[in-house]
Amino acid sequence: MTRVVPVELSDRTYDVVVGEGARHELARIVAETVPTAKRAVVVTQEGIVVEVDPGIPVEVVTVPDGESAKSLSQVEELCRRFARSGLSRADVVVAVGGGVVTDLAGFAAASFHRGTAYVNVATSLLAQVDAAIGGKTGVNIPEGKNLVGAFWQPRAVLCDTEVLATLPPREWASGRGEVAKYALLGIGTPYGDAPTSDLALDEQVTRCAAIKAAVVSADEREGDRRMLLNYGHTLAHALEASTFGDDGSGLRHGEAVAVGLVFAALLARRLGRIDDARVDHHRRVVGGYDLATALPVSADAEQLLSFMYRDKKAQGDLTFVLDGASGVEVVHGVDRADVVATLADMESSRSGNPQ
Repeated sequence: MTRVVPVELSDRTYDVVVGEGARHELARIVAETVPTAKRAVVVTQEGIVVEVDPGIPVEVVTVPDGESAKSLSQVEELCRRFARSGLSRADVVVAVGGGVVTDLAGFAAASFHRGTAYVNVATSLLAQVDAAIGGKTGVNIPEGKNLVGAFWQPRAVLCDTEVLATLPPREWASGRGEVAKYALLGIGTPYGDAPTSDLALDEQVTRCAAIKAAVVSADEREGDRRMLLNYGHTLAHALEASTFGDDGSGLRHGEAVAVGLVFAALLARRLGRIDDARVDHHRRVVGGYDLATALPVSADAEQLLSFMYRDKKAQGDLTFVLDGASGVEVVHGVDRADVVATLADMESSRSGNPQ
């Protein structure tokens, strides 16, 4: 049985379909949401063995594995492949994969013919609970993660939990980092409260999708409220950028988010926004998803700060999403000294002296 979570925007609504076998809804979804489509291009990666049928003639294009695929050169290559395949503005792109594929294919679809329809078939836990939903597409440049992109909403998102059985352990951890984020945001959903680690997988995915759908519906282009979905991400993106390597040794996105969530709690405590009990709550939630929270041994505070100053939320300052008496909110103008001191707190905790 599948569940449908609507993403209600000002000009249209699209569905996030969650459950075992959801990928088999693709042909129906394409026929209903892109009735003009006569052909499709499926964008995926070599290691993804999920077959889909859009119900129309299809060409499959593979992109490299790993975060390195999220580049402007790959966007160009994809758009050239779209053109050579005969894809028109009336047709459809289908992204089959995790967050790297949905970010990259979505941005290429947004760029090709100045906007071509696309559908996401999310095959990782991270993509199903977060990355594939909401229409934020983009790629990385050396100066930072996701700094080039576009808001381009999919026609639908299919979250087939059946395909998650093949995920390697680190991909599970990466997805659980985002689930922990939603648990800590404290936003209820029409399907119940925020997700917890003891719920069935379909229920966790559905609740995360519903939280994101509610926030995106209220603030599609990240004017204010949608920034809350970046909880833990200011440090996380800096950690990803500073540890990135093609050998796979760097932190995965959700692994970095787990560290970022605890950092955000420690920073909020230093600023007098929350108390020790709330910091402990963050640690319990993150720990409940079996996620590590220590800074990498190689982490360099100055390098991390340089990336954090370039964060998309920043306005020429250090900006974080932080917990407080009124809940999680965006805080601008955080003092550099407080950030450095909080990073030092985390290094002390790694040495066996928790702060």
